[in-house]
Amino acid sequence: MESSSDRERIVAFLHRYPAESFTTNELLRRLNVPREGSTEFRHQLRNLVKEGIIKHAKRKRYTHATPPEKHHFVGVFRADKQDGGVVEIEPDSRRVHISRRFTGTALHGDKVSIAIFASPAPSRGKEQGPPGALPEGEVVRVVERSGKPIVGQLQRSSNFLFVVPDDRKIQRDIYIPKDKTRGARPNDKVVAVVEEWDNPNLNPEGTIVEVLGKVGEVRAEMSSVVRMFGLPTSFPRDALAEAEKIPAAIPADEYRRRLDLRNEVCFTIDPEDAKDFDDAVSLEVLPEGRYTLGVHIADVSHYVREGTALDKEATQRGTSVYLADEVIPMLPERLSNELCSLRPHEDRLTYSALMTVDEKGVVENYRIVKSVINSKRRFTYEEVQKILETGRGDFADTLKWMNGVAKILLKKRMKEGSLDFETTETKFRFDAKGQPVEIMKKVRLDAHRLVEDFMLLANKTVASHIAQGSGEKKTRQLMPFVYRIHDFPKADRIQELASFVQQFGYSLNTSGGVTARALQKLLSDCRGKEEEAVINEVAIRSMAKAVYSEHNIGHFGLGFRFYTHFTSPIRRYPDLIIHRLLHEYQPDTKQAGEGMPVKRRQQILETLPEICQYSSQMEQRAMEAERESVKVMQVEYMKRHLGDEFRAVISGVVHFGLFIEVTDLLVEGLIRVRDLEDDYYVFDEKNYALVGRRHKKRYRLGDKVHVKVVRVDPEDREIDFMLVERKV
Repeated sequence: MESSSDRERIVAFLHRYPAESFTTNELLRRLNVPREGSTEFRHQLRNLVKEGIIKHAKRKRYTHATPPEKHHFVGVFRADKQDGGVVEIEPDSRRVHISRRFTGTALHGDKVSIAIFASPAPSRGKEQGPPGALPEGEVVRVVERSGKPIVGQLQRSSNFLFVVPDDRKIQRDIYIPKDKTRGARPNDKVVAVVEEWDNPNLNPEGTIVEVLGKVGEVRAEMSSVVRMFGLPTSFPRDALAEAEKIPAAIPADEYRRRLDLRNEVCFTIDPEDAKDFDDAVSLEVLPEGRYTLGVHIADVSHYVREGTALDKEATQRGTSVYLADEVIPMLPERLSNELCSLRPHEDRLTYSALMTVDEKGVVENYRIVKSVINSKRRFTYEEVQKILETGRGDFADTLKWMNGVAKILLKKRMKEGSLDFETTETKFRFDAKGQPVEIMKKVRLDAHRLVEDFMLLANKTVASHIAQGSGEKKTRQLMPFVYRIHDFPKADRIQELASFVQQFGYSLNTSGGVTARALQKLLSDCRGKEEEAVINEVAIRSMAKAVYSEHNIGHFGLGFRFYTHFTSPIRRYPDLIIHRLLHEYQPDTKQAGEGMPVKRRQQILETLPEICQYSSQMEQRAMEAERESVKVMQVEYMKRHLGDEFRAVISGVVHFGLFIEVTDLLVEGLIRVRDLEDDYYVFDEKNYALVGRRHKKRYRLGDKVHVKVVRVDPEDREIDFMLVERKV
């Protein structure tokens, strides 16, 4: 055995067990060193100690030495629910996996210093590890605690109190001294903060800062969602004061600076319960099958100026959050529901995209201009749908033309490779006490598609305007902007999708990489079929996530070369940034970039990457919080349906059971393998199925079943079902 090999193996082994020490004989045995190599092995041990690479512990034992500080890297620890987590090293975003035994005293969200383990040298002709495998490391010390409150359930053992975190990424219970309970009792839902933790062999110690109520009570559970995701519950005083000082009246000189569209017929179309209306639409029918389509967006940038208290708070929030029973807005109500909301029969400041399109949906010309409008009507989607179906009602002719244009735009999008997923969402009806009494599916109407395609065209036009402005190419490349990008799906995820749909009799051509057209054909082929919902769900999971970026790579899902978010500045911070940039780039002249000094351009170039990354994170946080809030309400609703039977579909298959989605309610729960008592079932991962070993019964993703509700656990937000019939 070569000495260099001994050295590498000793170092790698001790790094794998940083909290343990070993005698020489233990190392010889654990590393399978032959007797004839033991003398050289002991010699290498002594050399490694002299060099400070390993060190002596008590009783003639050896352990790994902490690497010098210059070999440490700093990043944020992101725990996963199963084992350890990942640290993304600053500033180059390298990712290092930290297994649970090497996390030390780090908690999810902490900034930590890590050491990366030495990689074993590959044997001749062999790869070092699986492709894409992350390097391994350990947490050396916690640089800075996240300070994020921990939501959980207070429990009592025989001698002490502790909080069991709701978030499974917090992998340790929190010990609570008896004088730091804030009056909380066992089985209360509480918010705690960690005060001290320097020994990984003990649990962290903390204090309770808020008592939310009894575990399982719907209000306590909804409050816990808000706290768990760190959602703001109030606006700072300075931001509210700024909002209140803004005059309601529009100054006369502001009218003169804008395109006056107050006499144009424009109106808003929103959900029935909407309170903020940030987009209005209009349509002018022109000769020769052409139209001028107007999309008018609330000009929030006029009221929320860069660097103000309102702007700083909007930056921090990033987006409005739409929970199952409430909205946590990005802007105070003075702005979101009043000054910036395009309420009917009131003058409002807007940013308008006026696009002339031909009979094939091609944009021949456009203007992007600051304007003032006066909405003639506040429509709900249901009202518009009724008018489209009957041909009777306010502005029936205009709506008919709009619907025709929207179908032209949709046809053009689909022809160019845009994907059109049919996803389903739920909404709740509540009683006077805030309890959910009905769960309803949101139905996607022609009225929804009308608004969607108008907004998509406006967003695409604005992005193309900036990216393809009439300035020199070099100038355009320097123009900072926020794009909405969607990367190509990863090959392995698409291959899994192709294998999955094959069992339903569909094919997905993946040779040479999947195309949007191939995916589009798959979605079209399964439309209206029993398996449509499950195929849509698996296809969506195979996609990359859309994010904000200062670098444009296009939008795969929409099939757009250029895309941005321009249409919702009341509820999305990137849209507000877009409005500011458009104004600075003098968009109405289409000479993009001419109005911005070089110094200002450089300043924006430096700040946009952080804004894009943070806005993407806040968007993801909002989506997760919204899903969790829906789960709370679904569980609360199902508490009243113990023992009831429902039609359902198998929405997921794992080794421990079948995930079930109730067809009419979109409520998801689990049938555990242990409750399938008629056979011993084996998990067929490739075919997304559980298969009985004796009778060969097969429960497959997408199968329709009848189930009974047998357990509802509000604490863990879980629902258990029992199978009462094979298939329906």
